[in-house]
Amino acid sequence: MVIAWWAALLGLLLAIGLILFRVNPVYALIFGAIVGCLVGGLSLAQTTDTIVKGSSGVMGTIIRVIAAGVLAGVMMESGAANVIASNIVNRFSDRLAILALALSTMVLTGVGIFIPVAVLIVAPIALEVGQKMHYSKLSLLVALSGGGKAGNIISPNPNTIAAAKGFNVGLSQVMIADFVPAIVGLIVTVILATLIKNRGEFVSESEKFESKAQADLPSLKAAIVTPLVAVILLLITPVGDILGLKALAAFNLDAMYILPIAGLIGTLAMGQGKKFLQYMQKGLARMTDVVLILIGAGAIAGLVSVSNLPQKVVEIVQASGISGTFLAPIAGILMAAATASTSTGVILASNSFSKSIMSFGISGTGAAAMVHTGATVIDQLPHGNYFHVTAKAVDMHFKERMSVVFWEMLVGLSMTIVATLMYGNLF
Repeated sequence: MVIAWWAALLGLLLAIGLILFRVNPVYALIFGAIVGCLVGGLSLAQTTDTIVKGSSGVMGTIIRVIAAGVLAGVMMESGAANVIASNIVNRFSDRLAILALALSTMVLTGVGIFIPVAVLIVAPIALEVGQKMHYSKLSLLVALSGGGKAGNIISPNPNTIAAAKGFNVGLSQVMIADFVPAIVGLIVTVILATLIKNRGEFVSESEKFESKAQADLPSLKAAIVTPLVAVILLLITPVGDILGLKALAAFNLDAMYILPIAGLIGTLAMGQGKKFLQYMQKGLARMTDVVLILIGAGAIAGLVSVSNLPQKVVEIVQASGISGTFLAPIAGILMAAATASTSTGVILASNSFSKSIMSFGISGTGAAAMVHTGATVIDQLPHGNYFHVTAKAVDMHFKERMSVVFWEMLVGLSMTIVATLMYGNLF
């Protein structure tokens, strides 16, 4: 049975509305799916089957996200992430401090650290730099957040995994496709942060910053082993395809294997083999919320899949006269804004509208890149955790944190425009 588009839309809007009113996103998404199914005419049993089927459809993504937890746990709990960030900043001159800060969060998110955690790691360094160079907190947070957004779209993070799975392409393909937009995002971040370095509140001259004892941290050479192994293994297959080397192209090792392997090798390289199980446990704990969100998003995707909403969206786009290409970035922008989450936005956009987007002749990789970059435009709104975590990281009050949203939006928009021009078949 196919239910009417308006019932699916009602369920989706209800879920979004509940999230805006600070209801737990998992319950909001599942409740919205239930209401949409029942209003659309499904029985209680059919509704249950629809939601279970939709949630089971994201199991592939969930497995890969759990695998990513091993890498993230190793990088964060071992102190490797702190070492990488501090070394990047220390190797740049004071004149290039903003670039160093943006690059630090880009690299940390790029190697698998969650963007709010990356900002928390680099924030004490940023505040110390801001105090020394007399840069505003507004400028510092734009540098950190913009760099994080750039790294987030080339990272084996849950949002990239969801984009790849939603459009049935390899994780490494999406990471490579987003590389140029990410570089543009970094450049735009540095320009914007530099322009506003004298605007807003400044870091207090009396504030002190504590850093982790050097004895507790691995060396830089040991710290980069985990991300280096992950990147090399992820790139073997696409490099083999590009160079026409069949042996490499046939390697095709999934991220489910690559990310834990990289974490294990990195742990051994840091001489922390005995702590590997502890790192795994901590990494898994950090992924729990993401996994639950995936289940809720799968429920909504199940609702959409039994409706004619995707077909109706295609009809509207065709009737409007605009290129169907724009459905991909628009879906990413709207879903991420509604949920205030890059990952959830990508999941909803790709799982619900992937067939509609690809019906316009867009490749899976291109569609994933446009949805993914679109989800970075306004995913930092106050009804999500990222807004508040980053505000606390630099001791910024609500009103000033709201002013950062505009500059963050420009960074995300720049990456989305570049991705759309590259993969949108506009010419």
